[in-house]
Amino acid sequence: MRYEEFEHTADVGVRAYGHTLDELFVNAAEGMFSLIADLSNLEAVGEVEVRLTADDIPTLLLRWLTELLYVHETDRLLFSSFDAKVAGTTMLGHARGERIDKTRHALKVAIKAVTRHRLMVDPQKGIAEVIFDI
Repeated sequence: MRYEEFEHTADVGVRAYGHTLDELFVNAAEGMFSLIADLSNLEAVGEVEVRLTADDIPTLLLRWLTELLYVHETDRLLFSSFDAKVAGTTMLGHARGERIDKTRHALKVAIKAVTRHRLMVDPQKGIAEVIFDI
């Protein structure tokens, strides 16, 4: 299992699993977009590149997901395929997907924001948790 959804009061969260920070970042992004839409018929026809730096790893994860959410909202894109290379507190990531087509894509939850509430990244245990404001 790469990720799972969990409920939190009026919000929703994703618990991502991975053997490396790269995997945790990829699986958290996929988990977030699985909340937004059914990814089963999404085609990876376009790609965006994301370069980020932060003071710590949890903030780096927060910025990664926030940037992907921003691109989703402003460019009306859905993503289903990701890669991430985390080095210290910097990262280079890619997200692949396509423009939202309401005749083909079943949208589910509108995520307003990625929150810091209970934000956690533990690479030794291979787990990351993030809660989204919906």
